[in-house]
Amino acid sequence: MSGKAMKLVVVGAAGRMGQTLIRTIHAIAGAEVFAAVEREGSPFVGRDAGEIAGLGPIGVAVTDKPLEAFVEAEGVLDFTTPAATVEFSGLAAQARIVHVIGTTGCSEADEERIRAAARHARIVKSGNMSLGVNLLGVLAETAARALGPQDWDIEVLEMHHRHKVDAPSGTALLLGQAAARGRGIALAEHSVRVRDGHTGPRPAGAIGFATLRGGSVVGEHSVLIAGEGETVTLSHSATDRSIFARGAVQAALWARDRKPGLYSMLDVLGLN
Repeated sequence: MSGKAMKLVVVGAAGRMGQTLIRTIHAIAGAEVFAAVEREGSPFVGRDAGEIAGLGPIGVAVTDKPLEAFVEAEGVLDFTTPAATVEFSGLAAQARIVHVIGTTGCSEADEERIRAAARHARIVKSGNMSLGVNLLGVLAETAARALGPQDWDIEVLEMHHRHKVDAPSGTALLLGQAAARGRGIALAEHSVRVRDGHTGPRPAGAIGFATLRGGSVVGEHSVLIAGEGETVTLSHSATDRSIFARGAVQAALWARDRKPGLYSMLDVLGLN
């Protein structure tokens, strides 16, 4: 690995996660804020990225030309929107750099385009970048494998702030996928997202999701495995967005010398 600090681009630089990423990269040895990108027409274009993030000037002006930034950089950190992420993955492929994706709510068509970009870019994509949540996924998979569907029911409960636009959260889906792997089933065929009215009894083997929204909650997730007379609860609470930013920087540094491909945080953490 190069001894020089890894040159990273933050896209969506003026958003909550963008500002957190700028502050986090600035504080981590071995990484530097090389460029910051906002959408065309954003009032933040031309401003110093450090000032936007509350650091004071760092000598990096926000730009609305991502490809120009990517071709000179080594990696991009992306917690934006599915449409923007798909565009950035294509640009990262052109530039042959690392693309760390924390964006959630991607469609299957979006995922296909990201997989195509991974033929040339080193992409790390996860519904959650924190160590704790990814460990929780491993535990959920293990528990689902050990506690069979005839006697144990699985429910995933999540709560986020009022501004979150996708549901269930990417983290909830990550946990549901982990439980489905433990059961050896396809989540899409056994997922229950909505219950309303006279639903009848719970289908055996279903993985249910419950979504709560309100206030400023960063992220609360629980996997409940309910049996006769007992319930096992696995849970994680995020109180600071910086855990996702630190995980994203860790992912970028890990992927720096990897071959092109699509990786997950389980690969980064050696849990796969």
